[in-house]
Amino acid sequence: MNGLCDGRVAVITGGGRGIGREHALEFARHGADVVVNDLGAEVDGTGASIGPAQEVVDEIRAMGSHAVMSSDDIADEAGVRDPAVLLARWREELERVFGGQPTRPVSRALADSVRRFNIPRRYFNEFIDGVEMDLSRTRYQTFDDLRLYCYRVASTVGLMCIEIFGYRNPVTRIYADNLGIAFQLTNILRDVSEDAGRGRIYLPLDDLARFGVSPEEIFDSVHSPRFERLMEFEANRARSFYEAAERALPAEDRSTLLTAEAMRLIYGALLQQITRSHYHVLGRRHSLSAPRKLLLVGRAWASTRLTPARGN
Repeated sequence: MNGLCDGRVAVITGGGRGIGREHALEFARHGADVVVNDLGAEVDGTGASIGPAQEVVDEIRAMGSHAVMSSDDIADEAGVRDPAVLLARWREELERVFGGQPTRPVSRALADSVRRFNIPRRYFNEFIDGVEMDLSRTRYQTFDDLRLYCYRVASTVGLMCIEIFGYRNPVTRIYADNLGIAFQLTNILRDVSEDAGRGRIYLPLDDLARFGVSPEEIFDSVHSPRFERLMEFEANRARSFYEAAERALPAEDRSTLLTAEAMRLIYGALLQQITRSHYHVLGRRHSLSAPRKLLLVGRAWASTRLTPARGN
């Protein structure tokens, strides 16, 4: 749920990676202009953007749709590429968005959505807080520490999305919170190897110690019975958040949350694939095929259309 779309402009967070890329392409197929937000975008020797975010922008443009990088919008003016400086600038621009005086194309689109859908400002502040955590931390000691990170970078996006999708029962916010954490935990399990390559370990250090797995083993891609037990524990934790989200979704709001439900099924299936592989995530990246995703989207559509609201 790393994206916002009001039918005209889609703002995708996460630099075009994983779920962000999937949302970007889906919104483009439905005719939305797409803004790919990558605050830490890499540049080549000419100053041009490179990496996953630019790749998804290029892919959308090849489809005949319009796509831009939002990091360029606020950074290129002064050639700034320091993520901390970029975040400070986005905080300043957020002030202008909620003050009714946005100065950038992407923030003008955001200001329109904020007004139309009454999206609480705190979600944006918390999301930026989460991105800042990635600038200062490469380890998380406890699950409580990690849960806060997951809430900030994922649950907040879901909470913004449901304001756009629409809901009647306030319990739906609990659904969005739990689903965001489930998504982020699944991403963490899938990307253990990729994150280790960047010097990061998101699995709680307390859990590593509990199962006798050292950080060095993660960095060296050592797959062992101890690592499998650790991953099984983490997968069960992620699964508990999917289950909590499913229980929390009120029947009367299912029809407006088709996108969220489709992603719940897709990411749940991804977690199942990781589990069935006996957690072979070191040196490989799990993904679902396009036909499998389409099947799950169809299942979500049927579920949201055929499940009667309580009391009917």
